[in-house]
Amino acid sequence: MRYTKAIQQKIFHLDELKAIRAGWKMRNKTVAFTNGCFDILHEGHISSLSKAAEAADYLIVGVNSDASTKRLKGNDRPVNNEHSRALILASLIMVDAVIIFEEDTPLQLIEALMPDVLVKGGDYTIETIVGAKEVMANGGKVLINPIIDGFSTTGILQKIRQLG
Repeated sequence: MRYTKAIQQKIFHLDELKAIRAGWKMRNKTVAFTNGCFDILHEGHISSLSKAAEAADYLIVGVNSDASTKRLKGNDRPVNNEHSRALILASLIMVDAVIIFEEDTPLQLIEALMPDVLVKGGDYTIETIVGAKEVMANGGKVLINPIIDGFSTTGILQKIRQLG
């Protein structure tokens, strides 16, 4: 049986997610957190999200808002709006919760949710991962997943432009 109504229910506002996170913590469950624009989902994203999910009992994914994505990636982005990107992520089996954030970095989310594991892709170092210092100071760990060569939203968009 498919529970498609549950997909939308995996997208939260911060107050709701903080309460859920507190419940998980009371049950001694671990939480991993990762974030990104996730504009056009590809194999690299699936690999990174899968590895992030393996690192804890629950996985929370922070998604940059449309305005934040535009500031970070340029005026022609995002291709997909924030609701679409959040819904696609929420439909993935390895994702337990999705939250959209307006800021350019997820620092406020990380401080509010204080995950046990903070996960980013291999194009980062511990020194450049926003929230790494805070998570480690709280006894958590930081996981850097390797990048799968040949998969990027920018690359996909370049290929589409060449075909057009």
